[in-house]
Amino acid sequence: MKVEIDSAALADAVAWTTRVIDARPANPILAGIRLEAIDGTLQFSAFNYEISARHHIEAGIDEAGTVLVVGKLLADITKALPAEKTYLSTDGSTMTITSGKSTFTLQLMPDAEYPDLPVVPAKLGQVDAPTFVQAVSQACVAVSREENRPVLTGVRTHFEGDKVVMTSTDRFRLSRASFSWTPQDINIDTTTLVRGSLLRDIARSLDEHQNVVIDFDPDNASLLGFENAGRVSTSQLIDGEFPAVDRLFADEYPIQAVIDKQQLIGAIKRVALVAERNAPIRMVFTGQELTLSAGAADEAQAQEIIDIDMDGDDITVAFNPSYLIEGLSAITEPFVRMKMTTAVKPVEFNGQQEADSDESMDYRYLLVPMRFNS
Repeated sequence: MKVEIDSAALADAVAWTTRVIDARPANPILAGIRLEAIDGTLQFSAFNYEISARHHIEAGIDEAGTVLVVGKLLADITKALPAEKTYLSTDGSTMTITSGKSTFTLQLMPDAEYPDLPVVPAKLGQVDAPTFVQAVSQACVAVSREENRPVLTGVRTHFEGDKVVMTSTDRFRLSRASFSWTPQDINIDTTTLVRGSLLRDIARSLDEHQNVVIDFDPDNASLLGFENAGRVSTSQLIDGEFPAVDRLFADEYPIQAVIDKQQLIGAIKRVALVAERNAPIRMVFTGQELTLSAGAADEAQAQEIIDIDMDGDDITVAFNPSYLIEGLSAITEPFVRMKMTTAVKPVEFNGQQEADSDESMDYRYLLVPMRFNS
């Protein structure tokens, strides 16, 4: 193999592809990244049995060929290359990387032992990258960190016609993001469950100027694929039944309050300074005021009052402040509408553009109140 390539493009492609390589791979061969030089492109691939990554960039190919080298080492080297151009060449059992006056020699790994990457499923539809990125960041808010309940570490994604709904829950809260997209088949109605951490990882590395293509075969529902700017990822789906959460949303909320979002987040952060670890902060809604408080009489206490626009009876609820801040921070609009039924039932949070406009249902955050001592 003999290749001439742009150093920055090489570093970027290697960094993106090797992110799927585990720190301690299940099989030593999975520490490798495969490079294939063919038809004016250098192709990269890596795999960890659960997630695969493929990328390709333009290159000057003097001699075609395929090699497998240690991925993380190649990523470290390509990140540090001194010159604009880099030359890759193989000779027997080694690959030489030359850039400017720097030369690195890497041992090749046995390419024949590397597992075949999964076949990318057929295209399901596509959406612009900024919409996808926002939906993923909102939908992942309630992803559980409990590895012993795999279904709760996932995001359930329901594709129905031109609508996509992403939902996660850790049993204490639920986050749901909805968006419109362009399906290949307008009659599509299918559901997937994929790791939230993988979705976040994909969203972080997207080219926001290009669409995200989602690949899935409902008849062979084991893999979900994502394509963007020449980069292709696949992920195994999580096996298991996602909880039936739709019934948690109330049909009607008799108590509703509209609050300036930044003002509310600021007040929560200040009041929470005196709250013990895992202790709730109390929110007392009376008239057109919200009083936030935390702490105990025999220890530190804090209180802050903010003006709100409220409909319905007075109510007192208490929440984990971290869950409040995480849910509110995912709202993109300047105002938040809190919708309540009783002091113990889940409270729904939605964003809205104006103090007196309707709420947006594109992002719905449900939070279960905590018990508190009055």
